[in-house]
Amino acid sequence: MAESIKKSGEIQDVLAQACARRELLILATPYLRFESSFLAVQNGELHILATMSREDATFGLRAPDLTIRFPDGLGFFEAHVEVLGLGMLEGRRTIRLSLPKSLTENDQRDSYRVERVGRVLVTYSTLKGDLLQGTLVDISATGAKIHAQRDVDPAVMGPGTPLLLSVPLSPEIQIETRAEVRHLGARTLGLAFRPALPERTEQPLARWIFLRREEERERLAQRLELNDRTTKPRPAGPTGILLVSSDPDLEVALREFLAPIQPLIRLPYSAQAIKDALAAGPPLAIFHVKGTSLDERRLLKALVEISLPKVPVLLLGTQVDGTTLFELSAEWRTSSAIVWNPSRGLFLQRLAQGIIRRNTHGGDSPMAPAEP
Repeated sequence: MAESIKKSGEIQDVLAQACARRELLILATPYLRFESSFLAVQNGELHILATMSREDATFGLRAPDLTIRFPDGLGFFEAHVEVLGLGMLEGRRTIRLSLPKSLTENDQRDSYRVERVGRVLVTYSTLKGDLLQGTLVDISATGAKIHAQRDVDPAVMGPGTPLLLSVPLSPEIQIETRAEVRHLGARTLGLAFRPALPERTEQPLARWIFLRREEERERLAQRLELNDRTTKPRPAGPTGILLVSSDPDLEVALREFLAPIQPLIRLPYSAQAIKDALAAGPPLAIFHVKGTSLDERRLLKALVEISLPKVPVLLLGTQVDGTTLFELSAEWRTSSAIVWNPSRGLFLQRLAQGIIRRNTHGGDSPMAPAEP
């Protein structure tokens, strides 16, 4: 069950503890998620590690519904924050965030169990020393389910039976603990960690569970994407991501990264061509900004205004500085903007995917790739 912490002192205590652990966090925008970590609370601001480019941090994170998510003990927290700017702390580039006004706590005790655990061989034994083996079925911060290699005798291992349990979950997470049988089937055992795991084991496990939960959010978003593609009626004409550009070389370069999402259709800077293409219901229009002269701005603005009522718009700049590009994006109210560089092709792919998700079925934003 989700509960909120609203007292500023309690919020700062939680954040200070996360900073002391250098805890992992997910920074989520409407279109992308970034993996980062806590650094410090200083002068009423939260510093986190900057894991994206300066332009993305300065402009791309300025979203009204920017959130952070991070694990904590048996659960995880989520909060709305605002970007205050860039900083430098401990010799590392940081993003300065406002302190949240509230923290929403989601308890993992009963709500989330990781079922995609891979093949993990588990060893368990009764206190009498009967050594047995099985495979891990699922795991949470407070217990696990295992599949035994042979039938379970309820007389020997019924509910309430104490066990010694060894779960080599990963090279970093080796669980050696006492457990108690909570329920059993012919070859399954539901176990609760008794007593609770020590902090040195609980924290890495909670972090591992949190990341698996983020992966599950991504899988759900992908399923929604696939369902959206297969259930929507096909338009009469060809459709796909529109690229408004006069540069065929740019089209070739972008196709490598965007084709896995949707077909790419290049259009000239023509109002009629754009109107015709919009009739097919494209999921996204990318406008190539190759100059910022007054005439070029007027033309692009007119074409963007034609497009925006019917399709989300992304500005893609070449030979244009990021500050000017993002100013145009804010002025024209486009979804986002990015300065094109072939090394950021995967970033563009995820950004385009996130914009499409947000404006179709509303799935979670994809994870941004690590900056090179």
